[in-house]
Amino acid sequence: MAEKKINYEKLEGINVVIVGHIDHGKTTLLERLSGKWASQHSEELKRGITIKLGYADAVIYEDKGEYNISGEGKSVKHVSFVDAPGHEMLMATMLSGAAMVDAAVLVIAANEGIKPQTREHLMALKAKGVKQLIVVQNKIDLVDKKEAEKNHNDILELLKKNYGTGEIPIIPVSAQQGVNISEVLKSIVNLSLIERKLDCDPVFIVARSFDVNKPGTEVEKLSGAVLGGTLKCGKLKVGDEIEIKPGRVVKEANKVRYETVKTKVVGLFLGSQKVSTLGPGGSAGIETELDMALGARDILSGNVVSLSGKLPDLSSEIKLKFELFEEIYGVGGHVAVDPIKASETLMLSINTETTGGNVKRLKGAELEMNLKVPAIVFKGDNVGIARNINSHWRLIGWGEVL
Repeated sequence: MAEKKINYEKLEGINVVIVGHIDHGKTTLLERLSGKWASQHSEELKRGITIKLGYADAVIYEDKGEYNISGEGKSVKHVSFVDAPGHEMLMATMLSGAAMVDAAVLVIAANEGIKPQTREHLMALKAKGVKQLIVVQNKIDLVDKKEAEKNHNDILELLKKNYGTGEIPIIPVSAQQGVNISEVLKSIVNLSLIERKLDCDPVFIVARSFDVNKPGTEVEKLSGAVLGGTLKCGKLKVGDEIEIKPGRVVKEANKVRYETVKTKVVGLFLGSQKVSTLGPGGSAGIETELDMALGARDILSGNVVSLSGKLPDLSSEIKLKFELFEEIYGVGGHVAVDPIKASETLMLSINTETTGGNVKRLKGAELEMNLKVPAIVFKGDNVGIARNINSHWRLIGWGEVL
């Protein structure tokens, strides 16, 4: 069948993060949902785990009530998938993925049940304001009916306790065997889009940056640094003059300062497709005129992009209205979350940036912090709050920027 030509700029797009325990089959599921391995260009394949955020995009088609990614029927939705790490040491990376999305798919293996990381990821989604959720009960082919029903009931209780509702689709699946994938695609198609703001200056959050040039590329054919992430609001078009903050790290004597980077948009990508204009939603890329070395190895990850002169100044302080979880999981069982203390060091996840900070002022459910690395912050942003417990950064709550 000839590949269908699709206008990606007009097709409804949505960002979906795939989360769950390290061994519950997230990446295999993502291959079924997108036709791609999200970590295919990474050293992660050697180790069999996801270390950084993985990305894959797909167009979902509807054909006589069934859903597929093979091109049968009518195209109904463009989905950008983010594969978040399931490893407990990589919570900051997982939070970066959650900052970019409209919805989440939580993968729980029916033969292993609910793990501490399952609970922690559910809490992280709540912390980052992800309200739409689909639960995939994976590896259903490895259990009998009685085990499957028990696991299903355990998941319902988990959702009621940690997400405030049991009205969330739980879909039994075998990603390995390709069973019930159409139902997962259908649930994704039925997800609602977050309101897209177009009448504002563009805000693009950078989750990765890279050099796309192959070794041996002729000088005149070299491409500039590429920024990967998502546009939260506004529009960008090829030819726009843009700025990137915090930007370049400059070390002088014993001090560090941040220098705003300015450049021009020379190419835009929505998923793997080249477009001339970029709107909110979908995993996107910005090709720039910057030296390719500046984009290599995710150097610019955590930055924010807008039209030149439109971003606010860097903030070395932040004020939050916060809420703490009652308990956290996986630290020798369930552990109650102690109140935040004055002068305590915490880790904050602000959009795709992670930065430490000290509590400067604390009053009721509000706090002010000095940031170790300055950040671009916007009023109303969701911020994940983590504490160092037994040498591991553990998510303990969330805040809203005041």
